[in-house]
Amino acid sequence: MLLKITERAGEQIRMVATQENIDLDKAYVRLSVIQGGCSGLTYDLGWDTELQDGDAQFDINGLSVVVDRRSSLYLDGTELDFTDGLEGKGFHFSNPQAARTCACGESFGL
Repeated sequence: MLLKITERAGEQIRMVATQENIDLDKAYVRLSVIQGGCSGLTYDLGWDTELQDGDAQFDINGLSVVVDRRSSLYLDGTELDFTDGLEGKGFHFSNPQAARTCACGESFGL
């Protein structure tokens, strides 16, 4: 599976971890795709301290990232970026598999 996290997104993840007292030596960044949003699927970004059966673990820009098997099918080729420009501040997923996205950019469909 190919997954990219830009330097800006990595820096923001580290900053949020510090603010939330998350020890990145003991916690994983968990990326997943869940049902929801106006286009049917939405991205979920959070912390986890345990690997689950079927998880794939990656080291991306010094971050330990885990993705469950189902989500990896949807996330292959995706880039996670962080922006604070005119299009809104926050994490943004660029997914080449997404056939449609909602206006807010929070959900997608295949």
